[in-house]
Amino acid sequence: MYKQRVLLWTAGLILLLFLSVIMSLMIGSVHLPVDTTLSILINHLPFVEMEPYWSVGQETIIWDLRLPRIILSIIVGAMLSVSGVAFQGVLRNPLADPYILGVSSGAALGAAATILFLQQTLWASHFTIPLIAFIGAVLSLGFVMLLSNVKNQRGNETIILAGVITQAFSGAMLTFLIAISGEQMHQIIFWMMGSLANKDWIDILILIPYYLIGTIYLYIHYQELNLLALGERSAIHLGMNVERKKIFILMVGTILAASAVSIVGIIGFVGLIIPHMIRLITGPDHRKLLLISTLVGSIFLLWTDTLARTIVPSQELPIGVITAFIGAPFFAYLLRKGLRRGIG
Repeated sequence: MYKQRVLLWTAGLILLLFLSVIMSLMIGSVHLPVDTTLSILINHLPFVEMEPYWSVGQETIIWDLRLPRIILSIIVGAMLSVSGVAFQGVLRNPLADPYILGVSSGAALGAAATILFLQQTLWASHFTIPLIAFIGAVLSLGFVMLLSNVKNQRGNETIILAGVITQAFSGAMLTFLIAISGEQMHQIIFWMMGSLANKDWIDILILIPYYLIGTIYLYIHYQELNLLALGERSAIHLGMNVERKKIFILMVGTILAASAVSIVGIIGFVGLIIPHMIRLITGPDHRKLLLISTLVGSIFLLWTDTLARTIVPSQELPIGVITAFIGAPFFAYLLRKGLRRGIG
């Protein structure tokens, strides 16, 4: 019965994801019919040659502009959601997300410094901002792990407090850089709000190894996540090296979030609302939680990006604005719900 439910959920979400991809390819400033959209996609399959009845412009819109962006939104949504599952499982906090350990602030600080000081240098390239943003995010995690280390022990509350301190310090540095940025201020702020605009197949190829390695690692160790969710004492009694496993899982979750953020900028709330919502529906088993969160996160970010590029005609909205509009009320609902339980 359990496997049947998982298969039904998975099959339904895969079908919904496929339909969402087709619809998103059709939607935009230039509307394309469904038969043209499907024909262009089929014509790019190996060993398939069709007599084109569509224009070169239509093929460029589908294959070079919309499809890379859609695939990137699917990968980034999955990475942020899976990262959120890892954080919430290890920290046993349903309101934890990938940015709780300073990932976003570290990445933003690295990106802002690159835009302000390094973008005009001779060695700067397409990969400079993502690379240094990624390094900034990983260094933030290292600082949190160092700060929270008390006699070789890292309590969950200590890790969260270290993350808050890291966020505050990085935020102060980031505010200072924005204040002195001058003409680059708009570019820094737009990156901080997140966007999938002007991305191509190269960005997808960069993210795929991080996505595969991180997701496969978490899937393999879903039982350890289940044990950690029960409590550290239970995990220790069952023979787990809790401190080592916590560090490994937090590192993998941070690398997933950091690599995604380094390419598309900061996209908030995805790693918070998707895992929490799926946990309420499917229960705490991380085998199911990781799988369903991956698919729902992909669908969610795909549609939020579609809204970001279509909701205002001839204008691109940062995707972080859309996710904040959706995520902030959800977060407020969870907060009020928690307060009521505390009062009761």
